[in-house]
Amino acid sequence: MGNFIVGQSGGPSSVINSSLAGAFSAAKELGVDKIYGMRFGIQGFMKGMYIDMRDYIKCDRDVEILKRTPAAYLGSCRYKLPALEPENYSVFEEIFKRIEELDIEVFCYNGGNDSMDTINKLNEYAKIIGWTKTKFMGIPKTIDNDLEFTDHTPGYGSAAKYIATSLKEVITDGNALGFSKKQVIIMEIMGRNAGWLTAAAALSKDEECDGPDLIYLPEVTFDLDSFKAKVKALSDEKDVVVVAVSEGVKLADGRFVCELGSGADMVDAFGHKQLSGTASALANIISSEFGLKTRPIELSTLQRCAAHISSKQDVVEAFACGYKAVKDGYAGESGKMVLIDRLSKDGEPYAFGLSSHNICDIANAEKKVPLSWITKDGTYVSDEFIKYARPLIEGELAPIMVGGLPSILKIK
Repeated sequence: MGNFIVGQSGGPSSVINSSLAGAFSAAKELGVDKIYGMRFGIQGFMKGMYIDMRDYIKCDRDVEILKRTPAAYLGSCRYKLPALEPENYSVFEEIFKRIEELDIEVFCYNGGNDSMDTINKLNEYAKIIGWTKTKFMGIPKTIDNDLEFTDHTPGYGSAAKYIATSLKEVITDGNALGFSKKQVIIMEIMGRNAGWLTAAAALSKDEECDGPDLIYLPEVTFDLDSFKAKVKALSDEKDVVVVAVSEGVKLADGRFVCELGSGADMVDAFGHKQLSGTASALANIISSEFGLKTRPIELSTLQRCAAHISSKQDVVEAFACGYKAVKDGYAGESGKMVLIDRLSKDGEPYAFGLSSHNICDIANAEKKVPLSWITKDGTYVSDEFIKYARPLIEGELAPIMVGGLPSILKIK
């Protein structure tokens, strides 16, 4: 049996290490000799950076702490492999040289859309050169929940739980002070093209909390005049108006709303414009036009690293995805990504299963919130979304506390 290697890529989630724990546990159970972890994803691997995880994860307690550790334990990267063209083959030759040196039988990569592109290109290059020794498997990860074919992605449930919890707390805080002066609270939530995370703001509504008044997703063109009119009308009726908005909402002319403020023109390694300042831009507009007190809140990185309030359902599913990817690889599968399938029907308790799908159909594709799950005026989500998302935030995995703080696993 050949050795195993796994890498983590893209923006982390609070359960990405649960998938790593699942992959490590499966490889160990199979009796794999060397269980390698890439340091800083494929970019680090290309520079010869990797560890034998057995040297660092030595007992069951380490595995349990790993499941509760935020960020990417092995280190992540934002690196896109070049197009699979002859002029770029030297890049792939270098990667496969290292694969051969380490005697890798199963190669897993844990990430989102661009990470699945990496697995797809490596699998396709293997076909080009007739390389059959190594199997390439994708482990899904993205808080954006925008991978095709899977019902949802590991990381989404925990991020949704954090967003709904934070919004419920912010609304409660705002209501406590609202009597003294009217205010508008605008919470900016991650989501460039897909609004799954911002839609989760609706989960804050329950018997104890009214939830947000308005929710804006990037799937629908943002109408600034309509937004101003709705906020003004709401402020005439109540003391506190609460808005949840995706960072990636766009105007009819294609500009991001954040560009109305002091939005930066920086782009990341994948060429994506870095978005920030949507809430601030809208808050400034409302404040200047209506004289209302505004409070912009940008959750930013907290959405993806709040492991102390991760969803237990999410942790369980993330672990299972990592575990299955390794088992499938050693069973001979290649060029596939693990999927989460929703087995329960309407009215039944939530249940999930796992399958896999060809990576070529998933790489670089993007699943958006169905328009049927967004209200006709584009300012809220439907009950269908609530039914979809609610089971994904259920349960908690209590942190292992040391000195009053959550314990984490760290490579020393």
